[in-house]
Amino acid sequence: MWGIMADSILVGGTADPVQLINLSLKRANRHGLVAGATGTGKTVTLQVLAEGFARAGVPVFAADVKGDLSGASQTWEPSDPFKKRAEMLGLADYHGEANPVVFWDLYGKSGHPIRTTVSEMGPTLLARLMDVSDAQSGALTIAFKMADDEGLLLLDLKDLKAVFDYMADNADTVSQKYGLVTKQAIAVLQRKVLELETAGADTFFGEPALDLNDFFRTDLSGRGIINILDGSKLMASPALYSTFLLWMMSELFEMLPEVGDPEKPKLVFFFDEAHLLFRDAPKALLTTIEQVVRLIRSKGVGIYFVTQNPQDIPETVLAQLGNRLQHALRAYTPSEMKAVKTAAESFRPNPNFSTEQAITELGVGEALVSTLDEKGVPTVVERTFIRPPMSRVGPANPDERARVIAASPIGTKYNTLQDRESAFEILSKKEAELQASEAQVQAQAQAQKTAKAQPQEQEEGGIGGFLSDILGGGTRKRRGDSLVEAAAKTMVRQASSSLTRSLVRGILGSLKR
Repeated sequence: MWGIMADSILVGGTADPVQLINLSLKRANRHGLVAGATGTGKTVTLQVLAEGFARAGVPVFAADVKGDLSGASQTWEPSDPFKKRAEMLGLADYHGEANPVVFWDLYGKSGHPIRTTVSEMGPTLLARLMDVSDAQSGALTIAFKMADDEGLLLLDLKDLKAVFDYMADNADTVSQKYGLVTKQAIAVLQRKVLELETAGADTFFGEPALDLNDFFRTDLSGRGIINILDGSKLMASPALYSTFLLWMMSELFEMLPEVGDPEKPKLVFFFDEAHLLFRDAPKALLTTIEQVVRLIRSKGVGIYFVTQNPQDIPETVLAQLGNRLQHALRAYTPSEMKAVKTAAESFRPNPNFSTEQAITELGVGEALVSTLDEKGVPTVVERTFIRPPMSRVGPANPDERARVIAASPIGTKYNTLQDRESAFEILSKKEAELQASEAQVQAQAQAQKTAKAQPQEQEEGGIGGFLSDILGGGTRKRRGDSLVEAAAKTMVRQASSSLTRSLVRGILGSLKR
């Protein structure tokens, strides 16, 4: 098939003389880097690699930050510059051809919604997403531990808020069992959750959660499906974008078995705007990323970082990237010159040209390429013209995207949001039961108070009370009467007392006689 050999992917070729440059499938899981300044052709290179892997039967996941990669789902009539490039490289039968594509979107607008649960995200990544202090991160960890001990499922943000409310109302009890938790720390976490909801992150948490096995699909012809994440809106929330990618890498690392170095990768990831993964990341998280990148290759997954400058990637991670494609860099300032020199030194030198000089002279669609050979050794860097892609260069329009989504093999699996009983429902039910219990206790106390008050009123009334009943029309008043009623009762008691004394004197007088 055009663009792929039996055991490698065609990347491009040199000129004068023409020498085709390939990427070995057996070494593709040793990760890679696509770097270069804006407008130098990184996205087209990403597209070429993605469709090469797909045609080799390797599923692909790619973050599409600008929306241009969506054209991989469409065929086209290649433009003249691409036809000339194919002719220069001696590539016969160059034509347009679409790739099998599934669109994904964290917001569920431009593709199938991607969700995970709060529990699956975990306190470490969630703390990074919420951008909290160490003390607040500790309170978040306690919230997860308490929820786990109490059997409270944390599925979405309302579950997390319910747990925070419970902790705030029972701060002393929680502190005694799990360690100090202040109401101030809980208040900050509650505010951070509100900020996530305002930013639209609430659509990311919930069920049905993403089944990562859906990224490993091939079509009926055996071609790997290219899974494209719409990242255009995510750039407004870089913390959510980077945290999602880190979560996905970690989940893959946990779920996949060891396979060593397979003949070809099980899955290849392309992370555009890769510098966002490492921006403001704490040391512990950087260590985790380094470990995942180093070890996940043995599980058959290749990770390719796409960024403007190799210096955007930490040295410990950069050292793990064996396949490198470097587009042009600009060098106008001392710091930019230093970056060019650093990038040049990362390649195995070619005696035919200066790598450092070439980086600043590369044209659009040209790159310095060094891949790993069959023994895993970096090849000598070559100045390479990237081959033209077979699928459309540029974005798919909304109608085209809608047709691809409608024909997706995923179907409607993720379209309907589910909301089963979790922490929010359980704690709400307990709160309702507590309020009902308190109301019942208050009602019983009031009934006992009323029962005690009635005999006391009867004792205080005596004969005078009996007479006041007669004089008052035979109706006894309870406590809580109005001021007018109280005054009337006083007058009746005075009158009845005088009458009682007269009657008693009369009775005693008759006895004396």
